[in-house]
Amino acid sequence: MRLLQVALDVPVPRLFDYRLDGEIDGNLVGRLVRVPFGTSGKAGKIGVVVGEIAHSDQPAEKLKAVELLSGLPPLPEEWLELCRFCAQYYHHPLGQVLSFALPPLLRRGKRPREMKRKLGAGGTAPPPGNAPTPDQLAAIDAITGAAGFQTFLLFGVTGSGKTEVYLRAIEAVLARGGQALMLVPEIALTPQLEARVRSRFPAARIVSAHSGVADAARARAFLAALDGSADIVLGTRLSVFMPLPRLGLIVVDEEHDPSFKQQEGLRYSARDVAIWRARQRDVPIVLGSATPSLESFHHAQSGRYRLLELPERAVAAAELPTVAVVDTRRQKLQDGLSQELILAVGERLKRNEQSLIFLNRRGYAPVLACPACGWISRCRRCAANLVLHLADKCLRCHHCGLEAMIPRACPDCGNLDLHPFGRGTQRLEERLGTLFPEARILRIDRDSADSPKKWQALLDKIHSGEADILVGTQMLAKGHDFPKLTLVGVVGADAALFAADFRAPERLFSQLMQVGGRSGRHALPGEVLIQTEYPDHPLYRALADHDYVAFAREQLAEREAAGFPPFSFQAMLRAEAPELAQALDFLQGAVSRAPTLGPPTPSPALAGGETACAVPAMKDFSGILLYDPVPMRLFRLKNRERAQLLVEAKSRPRLHAFLDAWLAELYGLKTPRGLRWHLDVDPLEY
Repeated sequence: MRLLQVALDVPVPRLFDYRLDGEIDGNLVGRLVRVPFGTSGKAGKIGVVVGEIAHSDQPAEKLKAVELLSGLPPLPEEWLELCRFCAQYYHHPLGQVLSFALPPLLRRGKRPREMKRKLGAGGTAPPPGNAPTPDQLAAIDAITGAAGFQTFLLFGVTGSGKTEVYLRAIEAVLARGGQALMLVPEIALTPQLEARVRSRFPAARIVSAHSGVADAARARAFLAALDGSADIVLGTRLSVFMPLPRLGLIVVDEEHDPSFKQQEGLRYSARDVAIWRARQRDVPIVLGSATPSLESFHHAQSGRYRLLELPERAVAAAELPTVAVVDTRRQKLQDGLSQELILAVGERLKRNEQSLIFLNRRGYAPVLACPACGWISRCRRCAANLVLHLADKCLRCHHCGLEAMIPRACPDCGNLDLHPFGRGTQRLEERLGTLFPEARILRIDRDSADSPKKWQALLDKIHSGEADILVGTQMLAKGHDFPKLTLVGVVGADAALFAADFRAPERLFSQLMQVGGRSGRHALPGEVLIQTEYPDHPLYRALADHDYVAFAREQLAEREAAGFPPFSFQAMLRAEAPELAQALDFLQGAVSRAPTLGPPTPSPALAGGETACAVPAMKDFSGILLYDPVPMRLFRLKNRERAQLLVEAKSRPRLHAFLDAWLAELYGLKTPRGLRWHLDVDPLEY
């Protein structure tokens, strides 16, 4: 009888002992098994064998037997090691990490049907791309010439041809018989990138991995990557867990994007895990961005990453757009539009060019209100307002999805004169239609592009010249190349200048530089107009000068003075319950169980380092700072009330040593019915 340790998808950090009946030779680690679990003893839970043991703490007669799942290949040791690392670093149960990393079909113990057609013909014979510029060639030579693990930060202005560098590097890897993994932040970017990669490598086997892929296709992609028949894997953050036996290169495009951070369950950073994985496999990794995260830029400045720069656009005739601020302090705006911006749009219409009006707020108006009694359209399930959506004739919560009919009169006082306050993309679309009745206006946001098919149809209209004015959110901010787009107007950006989140300026700068970079990418010159009541703000001056470096150095100096990452390391303990007091009480009890550490002990290291903002009151546990529990900014979400406390340290190993000891205490705490808690290492939300 062989004794096995099995990891199961349960919310406790432990493994389970089982026995294997019968004579079966060979290593069983990595095999998927079906096991009886719980008091019923029914064999219905799928697990992964992670070890074989000589003895168990349980009597042999009480151990239950496993059923090996046939037809599914064993998971390789390096893949298990990756999952173990994530479990250790993010302090998450290993069984839940393994379950998350597997495609849904495999975690149910099923194998997908074989495809009727092959993934590709095999081999590579890439057609030549455009001749690289000298800067591109230098970057390509550096990446392809790397021996073993090295992290490259490819810092290139918008339109500088970062994708061409990626493709040339991938070409070199495929020529050596290796596999390449390429991560992008959003599903919307995957189809167009996949089309470009397929056209560049028509003979390569290419698979996609993201949440929009059907379960069977995702499982087939996983198995193709696992057996080495896939040459290139393209995907969003979950694709970092694809098993790749011949891995030769990892690329993370738009590495600064917060979409790479998972915000529920296993709260991992795909960018940081990708860096660890490149180190594990001793291969180079390329992080690309026109606006690198401040952590990555700091690592490049300190020499931890190698900086590769593309300071000019790849198309010889294309120059960076001119950026100007429009002072709106003494202007009467037309639904948020200044006279300068209206005139600029009119000029583009005369020249048969395209304009983009950027407002990162969908819907018609953020709130519907009664001026007589002060009633506003609040969500009854969240600490947020219901957004007015005139196109759908409803009020909608953008956090929980709750919808309500638009009231004909104020529910409190009966006043018939309800007013929409603020503006969203629908309201801008309406006003632009009034100002330019002859223009073809296209609104692009999560409402108008709520499926891949609709999204692609909108993109096709833009590329075919069937749209004159685009009204869009951050969906249009990155990864798109519209030859006729020469004007970008930015509306409503000021709110982020003074947000409580210390990362808000970094995100705003990145967003505006990215969306501004959509203009003038070809022969036609581009222009960016940013409407603001703070025209002298340093952030806008840096944007006007296209000076990311000056902005980044200023921000890093502020963070160092304040003790924010990358000059400290943080984790967030969060709790949610039916009542806020229960969540706060749990967190206060967690503080009382915090251990006092002795000397620092080794702990896993990760490049990156995300964080959350600090609050004033704190307790010091031998160099570990615990801030007082506070309600989250969105303290109610889906009828659950939420609180959090921040943990901070100057040393990453010391932080993880503390968390190891602390969580051993917290898992033993009795919690009220309905209370849930989790730990978020390197958090982005707070």
